[in-house]
Amino acid sequence: MPHITRDSLMSLESYAKVRPEMRAEIMAHKKNRMVELGDHVTLIFEDEKTMRYQIQEMLRAERTFEDAGIQDELDAYNPLVPDGSNWKATMMIQYSDPDARKLALEKLKGIEDRVWVQVADQPKVFAIADEDMERENEEKTSAVHFLRFELDATSITAVKGGSPIRMGIDLAAYPVAPMTLADNTRAALVVDLT
Repeated sequence: MPHITRDSLMSLESYAKVRPEMRAEIMAHKKNRMVELGDHVTLIFEDEKTMRYQIQEMLRAERTFEDAGIQDELDAYNPLVPDGSNWKATMMIQYSDPDARKLALEKLKGIEDRVWVQVADQPKVFAIADEDMERENEEKTSAVHFLRFELDATSITAVKGGSPIRMGIDLAAYPVAPMTLADNTRAALVVDLT
């Protein structure tokens, strides 16, 4: 998968002109890349398009146009673009009530390492979490994690051949039984393996 480069980004002025249309397009794109695991965990499988949008939004919000600042955003978000042998996802733990969220984040320590995908009858592939920095401490886990699911050649071939993809969470405090991904999500994830 090609990484996003400075030359491939729009200027702040150009982006401002297309931002409303791009936002609507990205929201529709993300619907096919979103997986809800239980009532409180959502994964958004990232790709070049979602990360390009994120970079453009960060540059806009911070009014960044210097080379060093742009490079910082590229360095932060390019690692979340899948490279053909994996899926990469942003995992969000969501509780609307702040007190319930605080308690949940204490109980859900380690959840980021217990999320898995499975292609057909292949072994489960557990997430490799937060490669950029630790997002958990002794008291609690973070509400946001970045996950990578590294697939072997057999699983990649099976996905491309139409095999089902299942996901779940193996954590006593938040178990999610295997669920088969919807066809639209499966189709979006196949594209990440090219």
